Amino acid sequence: MSFRTVTMRLRSQPMMTRLATPSAAARSFHSTRPAFIKVGDPLPDLDVLMEDTPGHKVNLAEEAKKSNNMILLGVPAAFSGSCSQKHIPSYINHPKTKEFDTVAVVSVNDVFVMKAWAEALNPGNQYNIRFLADPTGRFTKALDLAFDGSAIFGGDRSKRYAIIVEDGKVKSVAVEPDNTGTNVSMADKVLG
Repeated sequence: MSFRTVTMRLRSQPMMTRLATPSAAARSFHSTRPAFIKVGDPLPDLDVLMEDTPGHKVNLAEEAKKSNNMILLGVPAAFSGSCSQKHIPSYINHPKTKEFDTVAVVSVNDVFVMKAWAEALNPGNQYNIRFLADPTGRFTKALDLAFDGSAIFGGDRSKRYAIIVEDGKVKSVAVEPDNTGTNVSMADKVLG
């Protein structure tokens, strides 16, 4: 067990030295930051996503095990211009999107907003695209794809991404370097 020395001065008392426990030192220092989900990883095994109603929980890790392939599209905000007019429509209109067993849009939003957005972009589920709410952001954080969007969105949000999953494992990951742009995660870049 290793210890570090902490020196502190109390108001009118001489300098005092005490040993800090390793757990105190470990709490304040991390040598590496968590890594984004990467090729070969399974999806996080969490029952936190919701579809259509709060009672309809979705576990994409379980679904991925039973599916040949799926694509997950992470967006920072439902109904935003880039999400509604560029990113999701790029997949709706791309012919290769139909080759996936599951196409799911995930956003750190409540289930009611996601249901309304699905009805606006995908009326009657004509494109077979699911819109999943991550109301607490736990799924997004487990992917290490959350960012602090407080200034614009009021709290943590998802980076814009596209993840292709085959046979339960991640095959490719495209994450926008600036969190919200539409450069690397658009359908033409991801699906060719």
